[in-house]
Amino acid sequence: MTEQQQLSLFDDKIEIEPVVDAIQAVLRSYSQPSAWELIQLLDEKIGLKARWVLRDAIGQLADSSSVSSAIRNYLRYLLESEDLAEALHGKVKPGKEIESSIDALIQSSKAYRDSAAFQDMVSFMANFRDYAPFNNMLVKLQNPSCGFYATRKDWQRRFNRGIIEDARPMLILAPMHPVMLVYDLDQTEGDPVPEELQNFATFKGKWEPQWLERTVMNAVERDNIRVDFKSLSSTNAGFATLAYGKGDYKMRIGIHSELDFPSRYGVLCHELAHIYLGHLGGDSDGWWPSRGDLNHKAVEVEAEAVAYLVTRRMGLNGTSSQYVSRYLGDASVLKTVSLDLIAKVAGRIEEMATKRLSKRRIKR
Repeated sequence: MTEQQQLSLFDDKIEIEPVVDAIQAVLRSYSQPSAWELIQLLDEKIGLKARWVLRDAIGQLADSSSVSSAIRNYLRYLLESEDLAEALHGKVKPGKEIESSIDALIQSSKAYRDSAAFQDMVSFMANFRDYAPFNNMLVKLQNPSCGFYATRKDWQRRFNRGIIEDARPMLILAPMHPVMLVYDLDQTEGDPVPEELQNFATFKGKWEPQWLERTVMNAVERDNIRVDFKSLSSTNAGFATLAYGKGDYKMRIGIHSELDFPSRYGVLCHELAHIYLGHLGGDSDGWWPSRGDLNHKAVEVEAEAVAYLVTRRMGLNGTSSQYVSRYLGDASVLKTVSLDLIAKVAGRIEEMATKRLSKRRIKR
């Protein structure tokens, strides 16, 4: 703390507007930090006195119609959660072990970006046509797990891959034609695809079957998260989404059933991280935050960082550095990532593998 900041503590006047403006500046950068990280940012920009009006400033913004509903939900979660009170009382930042682990992941990911394997993967992906958003939606409706698709002609000409016998085509709209047939990567054969796309969700090493069993049990029984193991596209290891249909579930996770058990566990860690980090929105009972306004790159880096921390501490080695390398285009991505929440969620998921946790409290 500077001398000026120390002297200013004796002045008991603090305006709320500068604090509101500072919070808005953070939110405009598509960053939704933890309570501790937000306080740290305000300490640096305004000084310790900002803490005196922080709750009022957050409440003012949470009630404002000038911000999106996603941001209002995020701000309301901050007010209602225990994290803000703990942070205001001097909660410590993530430990050096967490910081050094994340730094190692980022450094190895950056190194991978310079490899021939990464360039091979980028070249493969660049050969796909850019289809209209409506057609992308049509494909997802027909095959939610589809990763890459193209016409028969494009698969042959661009990738030297043919369509397999009895392939299942998908329909999209096309100029000058009523419809066009396209095929998922799984419906083709021929030249090999880049190795990363074949082994992008592989985890190897020490393995205890009960880790997966306990984690699934805790997700289902404690957090009302449905977990299904089902056949997905070869380039889609898993997904997390809102739960619809039968059962009183809050969220739903799908894991590719053809993965081996250590890899299923690694993918489950990634998908649970999306939920517990608030990437799919908040929970009415306050079980996880609402951080739905983050950009896609930050979302994926945060989730895979959690999976990396958990599996590494459990003795598994995965492909996290290759995965994260896709999203490290510029330094701004890392500025929107919450190291504090990554550490907290990683600890929660690791605990889920080691013991049965008690059910959460439901708001009445």
